[in-house]
Amino acid sequence: MADIARYPLVRHLRGSGTAHVEQIRNGKTVRAGVGAAFWFRPLSAVLNEVPVDDRELPLMFHARTSDFQDVTVQATITFRVTNPAMAAGRIDFSIDPETGLWRGTPLDQVAGLLTESAQQYAIDVLATADLSAAMAGGVGPLRSAIAEGLAGDERLSETGIAVVGVRVVAVRPEPEVEKALRTPTREQVQQEADKATFERRAVAVERERAIGENELQTQIELARREEQLVAQRGANARREAEENAAAGAVAAAAEARRTVTLAEARAEGTRLTGAAQGGAEAARVAAYRDASETVLLALAVKELAENLPKIETLVLSPDLVSRALAQLGSAR
Repeated sequence: MADIARYPLVRHLRGSGTAHVEQIRNGKTVRAGVGAAFWFRPLSAVLNEVPVDDRELPLMFHARTSDFQDVTVQATITFRVTNPAMAAGRIDFSIDPETGLWRGTPLDQVAGLLTESAQQYAIDVLATADLSAAMAGGVGPLRSAIAEGLAGDERLSETGIAVVGVRVVAVRPEPEVEKALRTPTREQVQQEADKATFERRAVAVERERAIGENELQTQIELARREEQLVAQRGANARREAEENAAAGAVAAAAEARRTVTLAEARAEGTRLTGAAQGGAEAARVAAYRDASETVLLALAVKELAENLPKIETLVLSPDLVSRALAQLGSAR
């Protein structure tokens, strides 16, 4: 917006570096330029202010595909006015000499022109493709069609407007349709995830089976070795029993021989002792053969005295003494 200073009978306009200002008097252009500043008389001057900077125009419109599906296109168009005089001749960019404001809405007219043109080119592209192809193709074909169409649009070139760039942000169907389109992909992804899960489980089961087989083989090997150990222990026990039995037999034979030898020795000793005793007894009998009765009686008494128990106390009664003396006297 231009700055206008008011003075009696005259006004002073000061433009900006991004606006082309044009003064017309009696149908002829008096002065024009970007960043202009000049004096003018409000009653005889017609002023136009055309912006020449790059401007962004966001778009959102609906289109229909060949299979009668509604899609929403979201895009942004960057444009600028390359010929301000031509644009001022086709669109009302005039400003109020008192306030510096536009009398109309020229930018809205430019936006409408660009929107309708871009929408037409987008509709032409989408009308020849079904929804699946439009979604699969992405925004590239649509962006190219809009950019090429606007670049060759005669109405825009005659208005002095040039399109700098076109960006298509998204092409989206209705929410229900979009959800339905996502379902196959979602199911496929889920199937891939389930497949990965099943494969992981299969691998885990295979590993568990391998571990189980290894454990079983280990148990079989342990059982086999335990069997060998039991057999070896039995053999060792049998060998030990045989060795013990042999040793016992040897010991028993040795003990039997020792017993026999001892018995024979004892028998021989007994025989020799008996023979010696018999010889002694015979010698003694032979010695007693010629002895008198008195001697024999004395020897008998002596023998008896030797074999009698020990007498510590002897009590002699008068009767016994008198009887013994009587017998002794009669004997004499």
